[in-house]
Amino acid sequence: MNPFEFVLVIILAGMGYNMWRMKHYADRGLSPDKHTRIVSAEKTPREAELQREVEDLRERLHVLERIATEDRETRRLSAEIESLRSPSAPGEER
Repeated sequence: MNPFEFVLVIILAGMGYNMWRMKHYADRGLSPDKHTRIVSAEKTPREAELQREVEDLRERLHVLERIATEDRETRRLSAEIESLRSPSAPGEER
């Protein structure tokens, strides 16, 4: 094995170890910060509150979209029914 192959094997082994270590940390809810200290990746109470608020707003938006589209469909259906009820000949009654 020449020296370049040996260096390549060492680099690949280091990369493999780093990938295994990051997966190990992620499985346990940990992550390195910018100073390579291992810290908990859990959300702060404020972040959790904001996440709940965003989920609530998404739910409200979904309901409003459903109401808006259902209302339009209801109006279109009502207009079709009324058009069918209208007399087609001048002498017919309603």
